[in-house]
Amino acid sequence: MNRPFLIYPDPRLRQVCDPVEKVDERVRAVWEEMLRAMYAMPGVGLAAPQIGEMRRLIVVDASEGRKSPLKMANPEILHASATLNPREEGSPNIPDLWAMVERPRGVTVRFLNEDGEPEEQDFVGLWATSVQHQVDHLNGKLFIDHLSPVKRKMLLAKHRKNRKRG
Repeated sequence: MNRPFLIYPDPRLRQVCDPVEKVDERVRAVWEEMLRAMYAMPGVGLAAPQIGEMRRLIVVDASEGRKSPLKMANPEILHASATLNPREEGSPNIPDLWAMVERPRGVTVRFLNEDGEPEEQDFVGLWATSVQHQVDHLNGKLFIDHLSPVKRKMLLAKHRKNRKRG
């Protein structure tokens, strides 16, 4: 199945997602669907609610050549560095809009891996940015929530205008 991306202001984008009870074939199928969608964007990460699956699942691949996907269930950020890293971010849920967002340069994340086993991993740079961006989606937050009210209002006005044009 290839579900379309939810488009802002779809209310599901503001919902907190349900935890995954166990990693099974259904979860693995959703991860594979998410990877296809992420690579087609092209992007470096995707969260399940972006395609209407309201569970705590993300995929990330910020590797050179994009051949090292990481699949996570119930990701939880345990630690974030004090050093911030500005990076331009966007989302297929708010098409064609980008903004500079500052996030911690590095994070430590606990999650269930593909085998359903708990794992902890450190991420830096683009990997860290993408993981944080995807965890935000699981908590009903979007990259625009990290912007000043003026910048957010300006981008959302542009989004509404783009949607009216079709």
